[in-house]
Amino acid sequence: MSLFNGISVANVYVRNWQQARKFYAETLEWPVVYSSDEVGWEEYGFDKATHFAINRLDEKDPQPDGGHSSHMIIFHVNNVAETTAALRARGVRCDDPVHIPGVVLYGTFYDPEGNRFQFVSDET
Repeated sequence: MSLFNGISVANVYVRNWQQARKFYAETLEWPVVYSSDEVGWEEYGFDKATHFAINRLDEKDPQPDGGHSSHMIIFHVNNVAETTAALRARGVRCDDPVHIPGVVLYGTFYDPEGNRFQFVSDET
């Protein structure tokens, strides 16, 4: 039985935050479901469907994944802490869960080649 329930979000990193927001929300007319200048995250999509998001990189931020990738798949799980523990028990490298109160609780894991993936739950 899989630990994952499906893909929650696929995202790309952007450096020009305002230009990217305008492109996805206005040019492509994708419905915004969440937006935070403070967090640097804007998410687009429809109920019960995989969402797409942009994640702001500031000039001081290093390139994600050591410069190898500018995108990420984010999976949905029932419980971030339990999933982290289960993955670690299977020998999977995981970062500690991150909680941004009222926004998101997420975990991060890596495949054997170092590709980074995240998972979220409905917990906030």
